[in-house]
Formats: sequence, structure tokens, C-alpha cells
Amino acid sequence: MTTTLPLWPTVEAFLAAERPEEPVFLLSPAAVTAGARRYLDAFPGLVTFAVKSNPEPAVLIGLIAAGVKGFDVASAEEIRLIRSLAPEAALHFHNPVKTRAEMRLAHAEGVRTYAVDSRAELAKIAETLPAEGVELSIRFRLAVSGAAYDFGSKFGATEAEAVALLAEAARLGFTPSLTFHPGTQCRDPEAWRAYVLAAGRIARAAGVAPARLNVGGGFPGAEAGAPPLSRFFATIETAVDEAFPEGRPALVCEPGRGLVSGAMALAAQVRLVREDGAVFLDDGVYGGLAESPLTRELPPVRAVRPDGAPVAGEAAPRTVFGPTCDSMDRLPGAPLLPEGLAEGDWLIFEGLGAYGTATVTRFNGFGPRRTELCARLAA
Repeated sequence: MTTTLPLWPTVEAFLAAERPEEPVFLLSPAAVTAGARRYLDAFPGLVTFAVKSNPEPAVLIGLIAAGVKGFDVASAEEIRLIRSLAPEAALHFHNPVKTRAEMRLAHAEGVRTYAVDSRAELAKIAETLPAEGVELSIRFRLAVSGAAYDFGSKFGATEAEAVALLAEAARLGFTPSLTFHPGTQCRDPEAWRAYVLAAGRIARAAGVAPARLNVGGGFPGAEAGAPPLSRFFATIETAVDEAFPEGRPALVCEPGRGLVSGAMALAAQVRLVREDGAVFLDDGVYGGLAESPLTRELPPVRAVRPDGAPVAGEAAPRTVFGPTCDSMDRLPGAPLLPEGLAEGDWLIFEGLGAYGTATVTRFNGFGPRRTELCARLAA
């Protein structure tokens, strides 16, 4: 027996035909392929995908089919998932804090690259894993701006600490490498330049030539206002030549959002328009829009009628709430929505291929459970 899913031409066509009664994610297979090709065709090294950003099997299969051969995994569950879909893929266990049980499972599954940012974790790895054939990527942090939110408050050694960790990893017989992450939605290519130059300083001070330099993720999605991806890659290339004049390490990147942000949209229905103008949706910050309070941004949004026609009226700022019995379930700011918006209409949020499905909690029993395929997500 063969099961097939329809490929709807547009989000509006799906809504008009199906009239769903709950929020729905829409996935564009073509956008998955296009996102992968943007990196595979231009990045001067190995492209890996950060599984945490979207572990949907349909997305992962699309990336694999497009040619992605490496994955950044952060847990035993993610390791098992990728191994079930791509047994030969390169897996990088780049969560800097791992249990011994997780490391033993990872090694048994063929994982040979691990991130570390502390002496305590390095000692734990040395006690658990054989050094031969195992790469340790020392993760470091800098005080640079440009990201929607910074990862350095949780992960990353200082430059001085990274020097000691890199030297110790080499002394213990591990393959030494360096890695960093400038923070999510980083729109400033100069952040990568600062990090790459710091990697060169760390390597020279440690007296160690790193086998690889992982320049992280953090690349913005293809939204308006972000520099072209080519500018990020050119900045990285120039900085690597400057930082490592006697021999470049092999380069790796691990984008999540940059690869798949444009591959999914979310359709959320209006449950109520209150007399004060506030809008209540059937999804919110405990569902597919969970990241919006953290980035303080909303993805592009448009309003349509149940039959798929655009909602008429001048755009006006609105307070928008999700469906849960929690006053924190409110979208940031006051998005501009048409004055004619009414109960039963739909808001279509684009750019949710990363951290959309991955962060749905089902709190209070609300949230999207369904994904449909669409040829085109944008209006």
C-alpha cells in the first residue's frame, strides 16, 4: 500500500479546501532543497545541519536528498534519529555538556567529533572515550554583538581558557579543533571575522595547528534586511587566510536557521477579536511562535479569509494573544494587521522552518500537530 500526501499549490489553497479547525504547519520541499543548495554550492568546507532547529523527518530527508552529509547533534535522541535516516552521515556531538552514557552511545554509533568548553568536560571525555580517531573541538566565546541573542552566557571558554584546553586536548592524543557560535540570527559578518581571528590567536598561543575550524551557525534566514550569504562566506574566507597564514584548517559550518527557515509557514486561526481590538489566535508562544519573545521579532505575516482571499482594510497595530490561559502568551510588539480581521480568519506566519515545530509544547492542550506540503509558502 502506498500513502501519498497532496502537494498544495499555496497555503491559501489548502486553507480554502480543507478548512482546518486547528493550527497547521506548511512545509515546502522545494524550499528545503533551495536552502541546502545555498550552502552546499557556496560554503568553502563541510556543511552540517543543526538538527535542533528542525528534527522533522521530512525536512531531514529533504536535506539528505539535497546533498547534506553532516549533522550537528546534541542528544542521544538526535543521534538515533539521524542514524535511522542517514547511517553514513558525519555526526558532530557539539553539545558542550554530555553524560558519560551519552558519549559511550555516541561513540558506538560512530560519532567521532565532540565539543568541549571546560576542563571538567575535557576530563570526563578523556576518562570515557579513546583518544585515537576522536576529534575534540574546543568551543570559545567572545563579547561581540550582532545576534538576536547571545549563546556566550551559557557556552564557550574564554580565549585564555581555550588556549589551555586546545593544548591539553592535543597532549592527550585527541585530534584538536576549534569551534564557535556567534549567536542566533547574527546579521553582522564582522562577528565571524572577530571569531576567526581569535581562533588564530588561540592556535598560536597553544602551539597547536587545529585540524578543523567550525564557524558555527547563527547565519540569518533569508529575511529582508540580512546581508547576502556570499558576504558572510567571503568575510570568513578572508579572515581565515589572515588568521592562519601558514596553513588553513579545514572549515565546517553548522547552520540550522540559515538552511531551513524559509521552508515552513504556520497558519493560525483567529478565535476572537475583542471589542478593544485585541486578537486571540489558536496558537501562540507555547506553540509554533515560541521563539518570538526571545528574538522580540515576528516573522512576516499576512491575513486571509477562510476562502483564502486577503483580509481587507487598513493595517493597524494589534495586541495578539495565543489561546492558553496564561497572560504571558502574547506575541511581541503590536503587529500591523488589517482592520477587517474577524473570527475565523487566518494569519499565515512565514519563515518558521527553524524553531517552529521544534518548540511546540502543547501547553493547555493547544498547538499545531499537523504538517501539510505546499509548493509555495509566500503570498
